[in-house]
Amino acid sequence: MNKDETIFLIDGGYLSFISKFLGKGKHLKFKIEIFAKNICKRINLQCDEIYFYIAPPYQSSQPTIEENKRKANYDKFIDLLKAVKNPKINIREGRCQKIKNDFSQKGVDTLITMDLLKSSQNETIKNIILLTADTDFVPVIRDIKTNKNLVLAYFTDKRRKSAFTLSNHLWNVFTKKILIKLSDFLD
Repeated sequence: MNKDETIFLIDGGYLSFISKFLGKGKHLKFKIEIFAKNICKRINLQCDEIYFYIAPPYQSSQPTIEENKRKANYDKFIDLLKAVKNPKINIREGRCQKIKNDFSQKGVDTLITMDLLKSSQNETIKNIILLTADTDFVPVIRDIKTNKNLVLAYFTDKRRKSAFTLSNHLWNVFTKKILIKLSDFLD
């Protein structure tokens, strides 16, 4: 391990949302490890490890053909991520909940919080980059920021009250921030 290790925690749902926006309605085709390395390079850090938070697609008790297809594509995607060795990508899975016709991720925020706390206790980890727009992390970030270099990776479309508006609570808890650009997705 490096003396000043850098880890990158990525909320997969938020990254997907950004990718679709920058791709003008279609998800960009990119490699997560290249994306993370590009962000780190812009702030003079080396990405040593990635934690990627995601939930598998919903599966009913008797999955439909479409549900099975989505799950098979998801499994291929996860297998590709697990095969990456530099930097290592740790997959942290929540679950997908369906209520009526609405789907939501469950457990992902808790996994991110757990990893933030564990990382704060690891002396070799000096830099933590967090890609999120969720204010639920403000209390834990406040708690760990005294002994770590914490960086918020974020995106904005510079419009008030848009889907990419960040809370002042999240913005103010980070002393360092980096704006995600389209070029960060490119090899």
